[in-house]
Amino acid sequence: MPDPKVMEAAVHEYVAAFDAGAPERVAALFAEDATVEDPVGTEPKVGQAAILEFYTASMQTGAKLALDGAVRLCGPYAAFAFTVHLHWEGKDQRVEVIDTFKFNDDGKVVEMRAYFGPSNMHGFG
Repeated sequence: MPDPKVMEAAVHEYVAAFDAGAPERVAALFAEDATVEDPVGTEPKVGQAAILEFYTASMQTGAKLALDGAVRLCGPYAAFAFTVHLHWEGKDQRVEVIDTFKFNDDGKVVEMRAYFGPSNMHGFG
């Protein structure tokens, strides 16, 4: 079972690394064979190389993340709500998201899933 302190620290590092525009720091949180499904229902990105590519592209938008409340831990899972803030195409936009991380015993993320839909996207269109 992963250490809850390690799990919570990983979530905070995820947010800090994203805000710093450091995709390599985000990718380092994931196991070699991890998956990222962002948003849920899309084709998962598999492996650190694909995850690094995904976060590199995501960070090019200039988006910043802000946690909305505490990180929730249950067994090997962490769930956390956050808001993505970005200024894109001349408009301020935000997306309300809930992510889940599943951790292995080494404290690495093996699965990330992002939950949001059209009703959570504000300032688009």
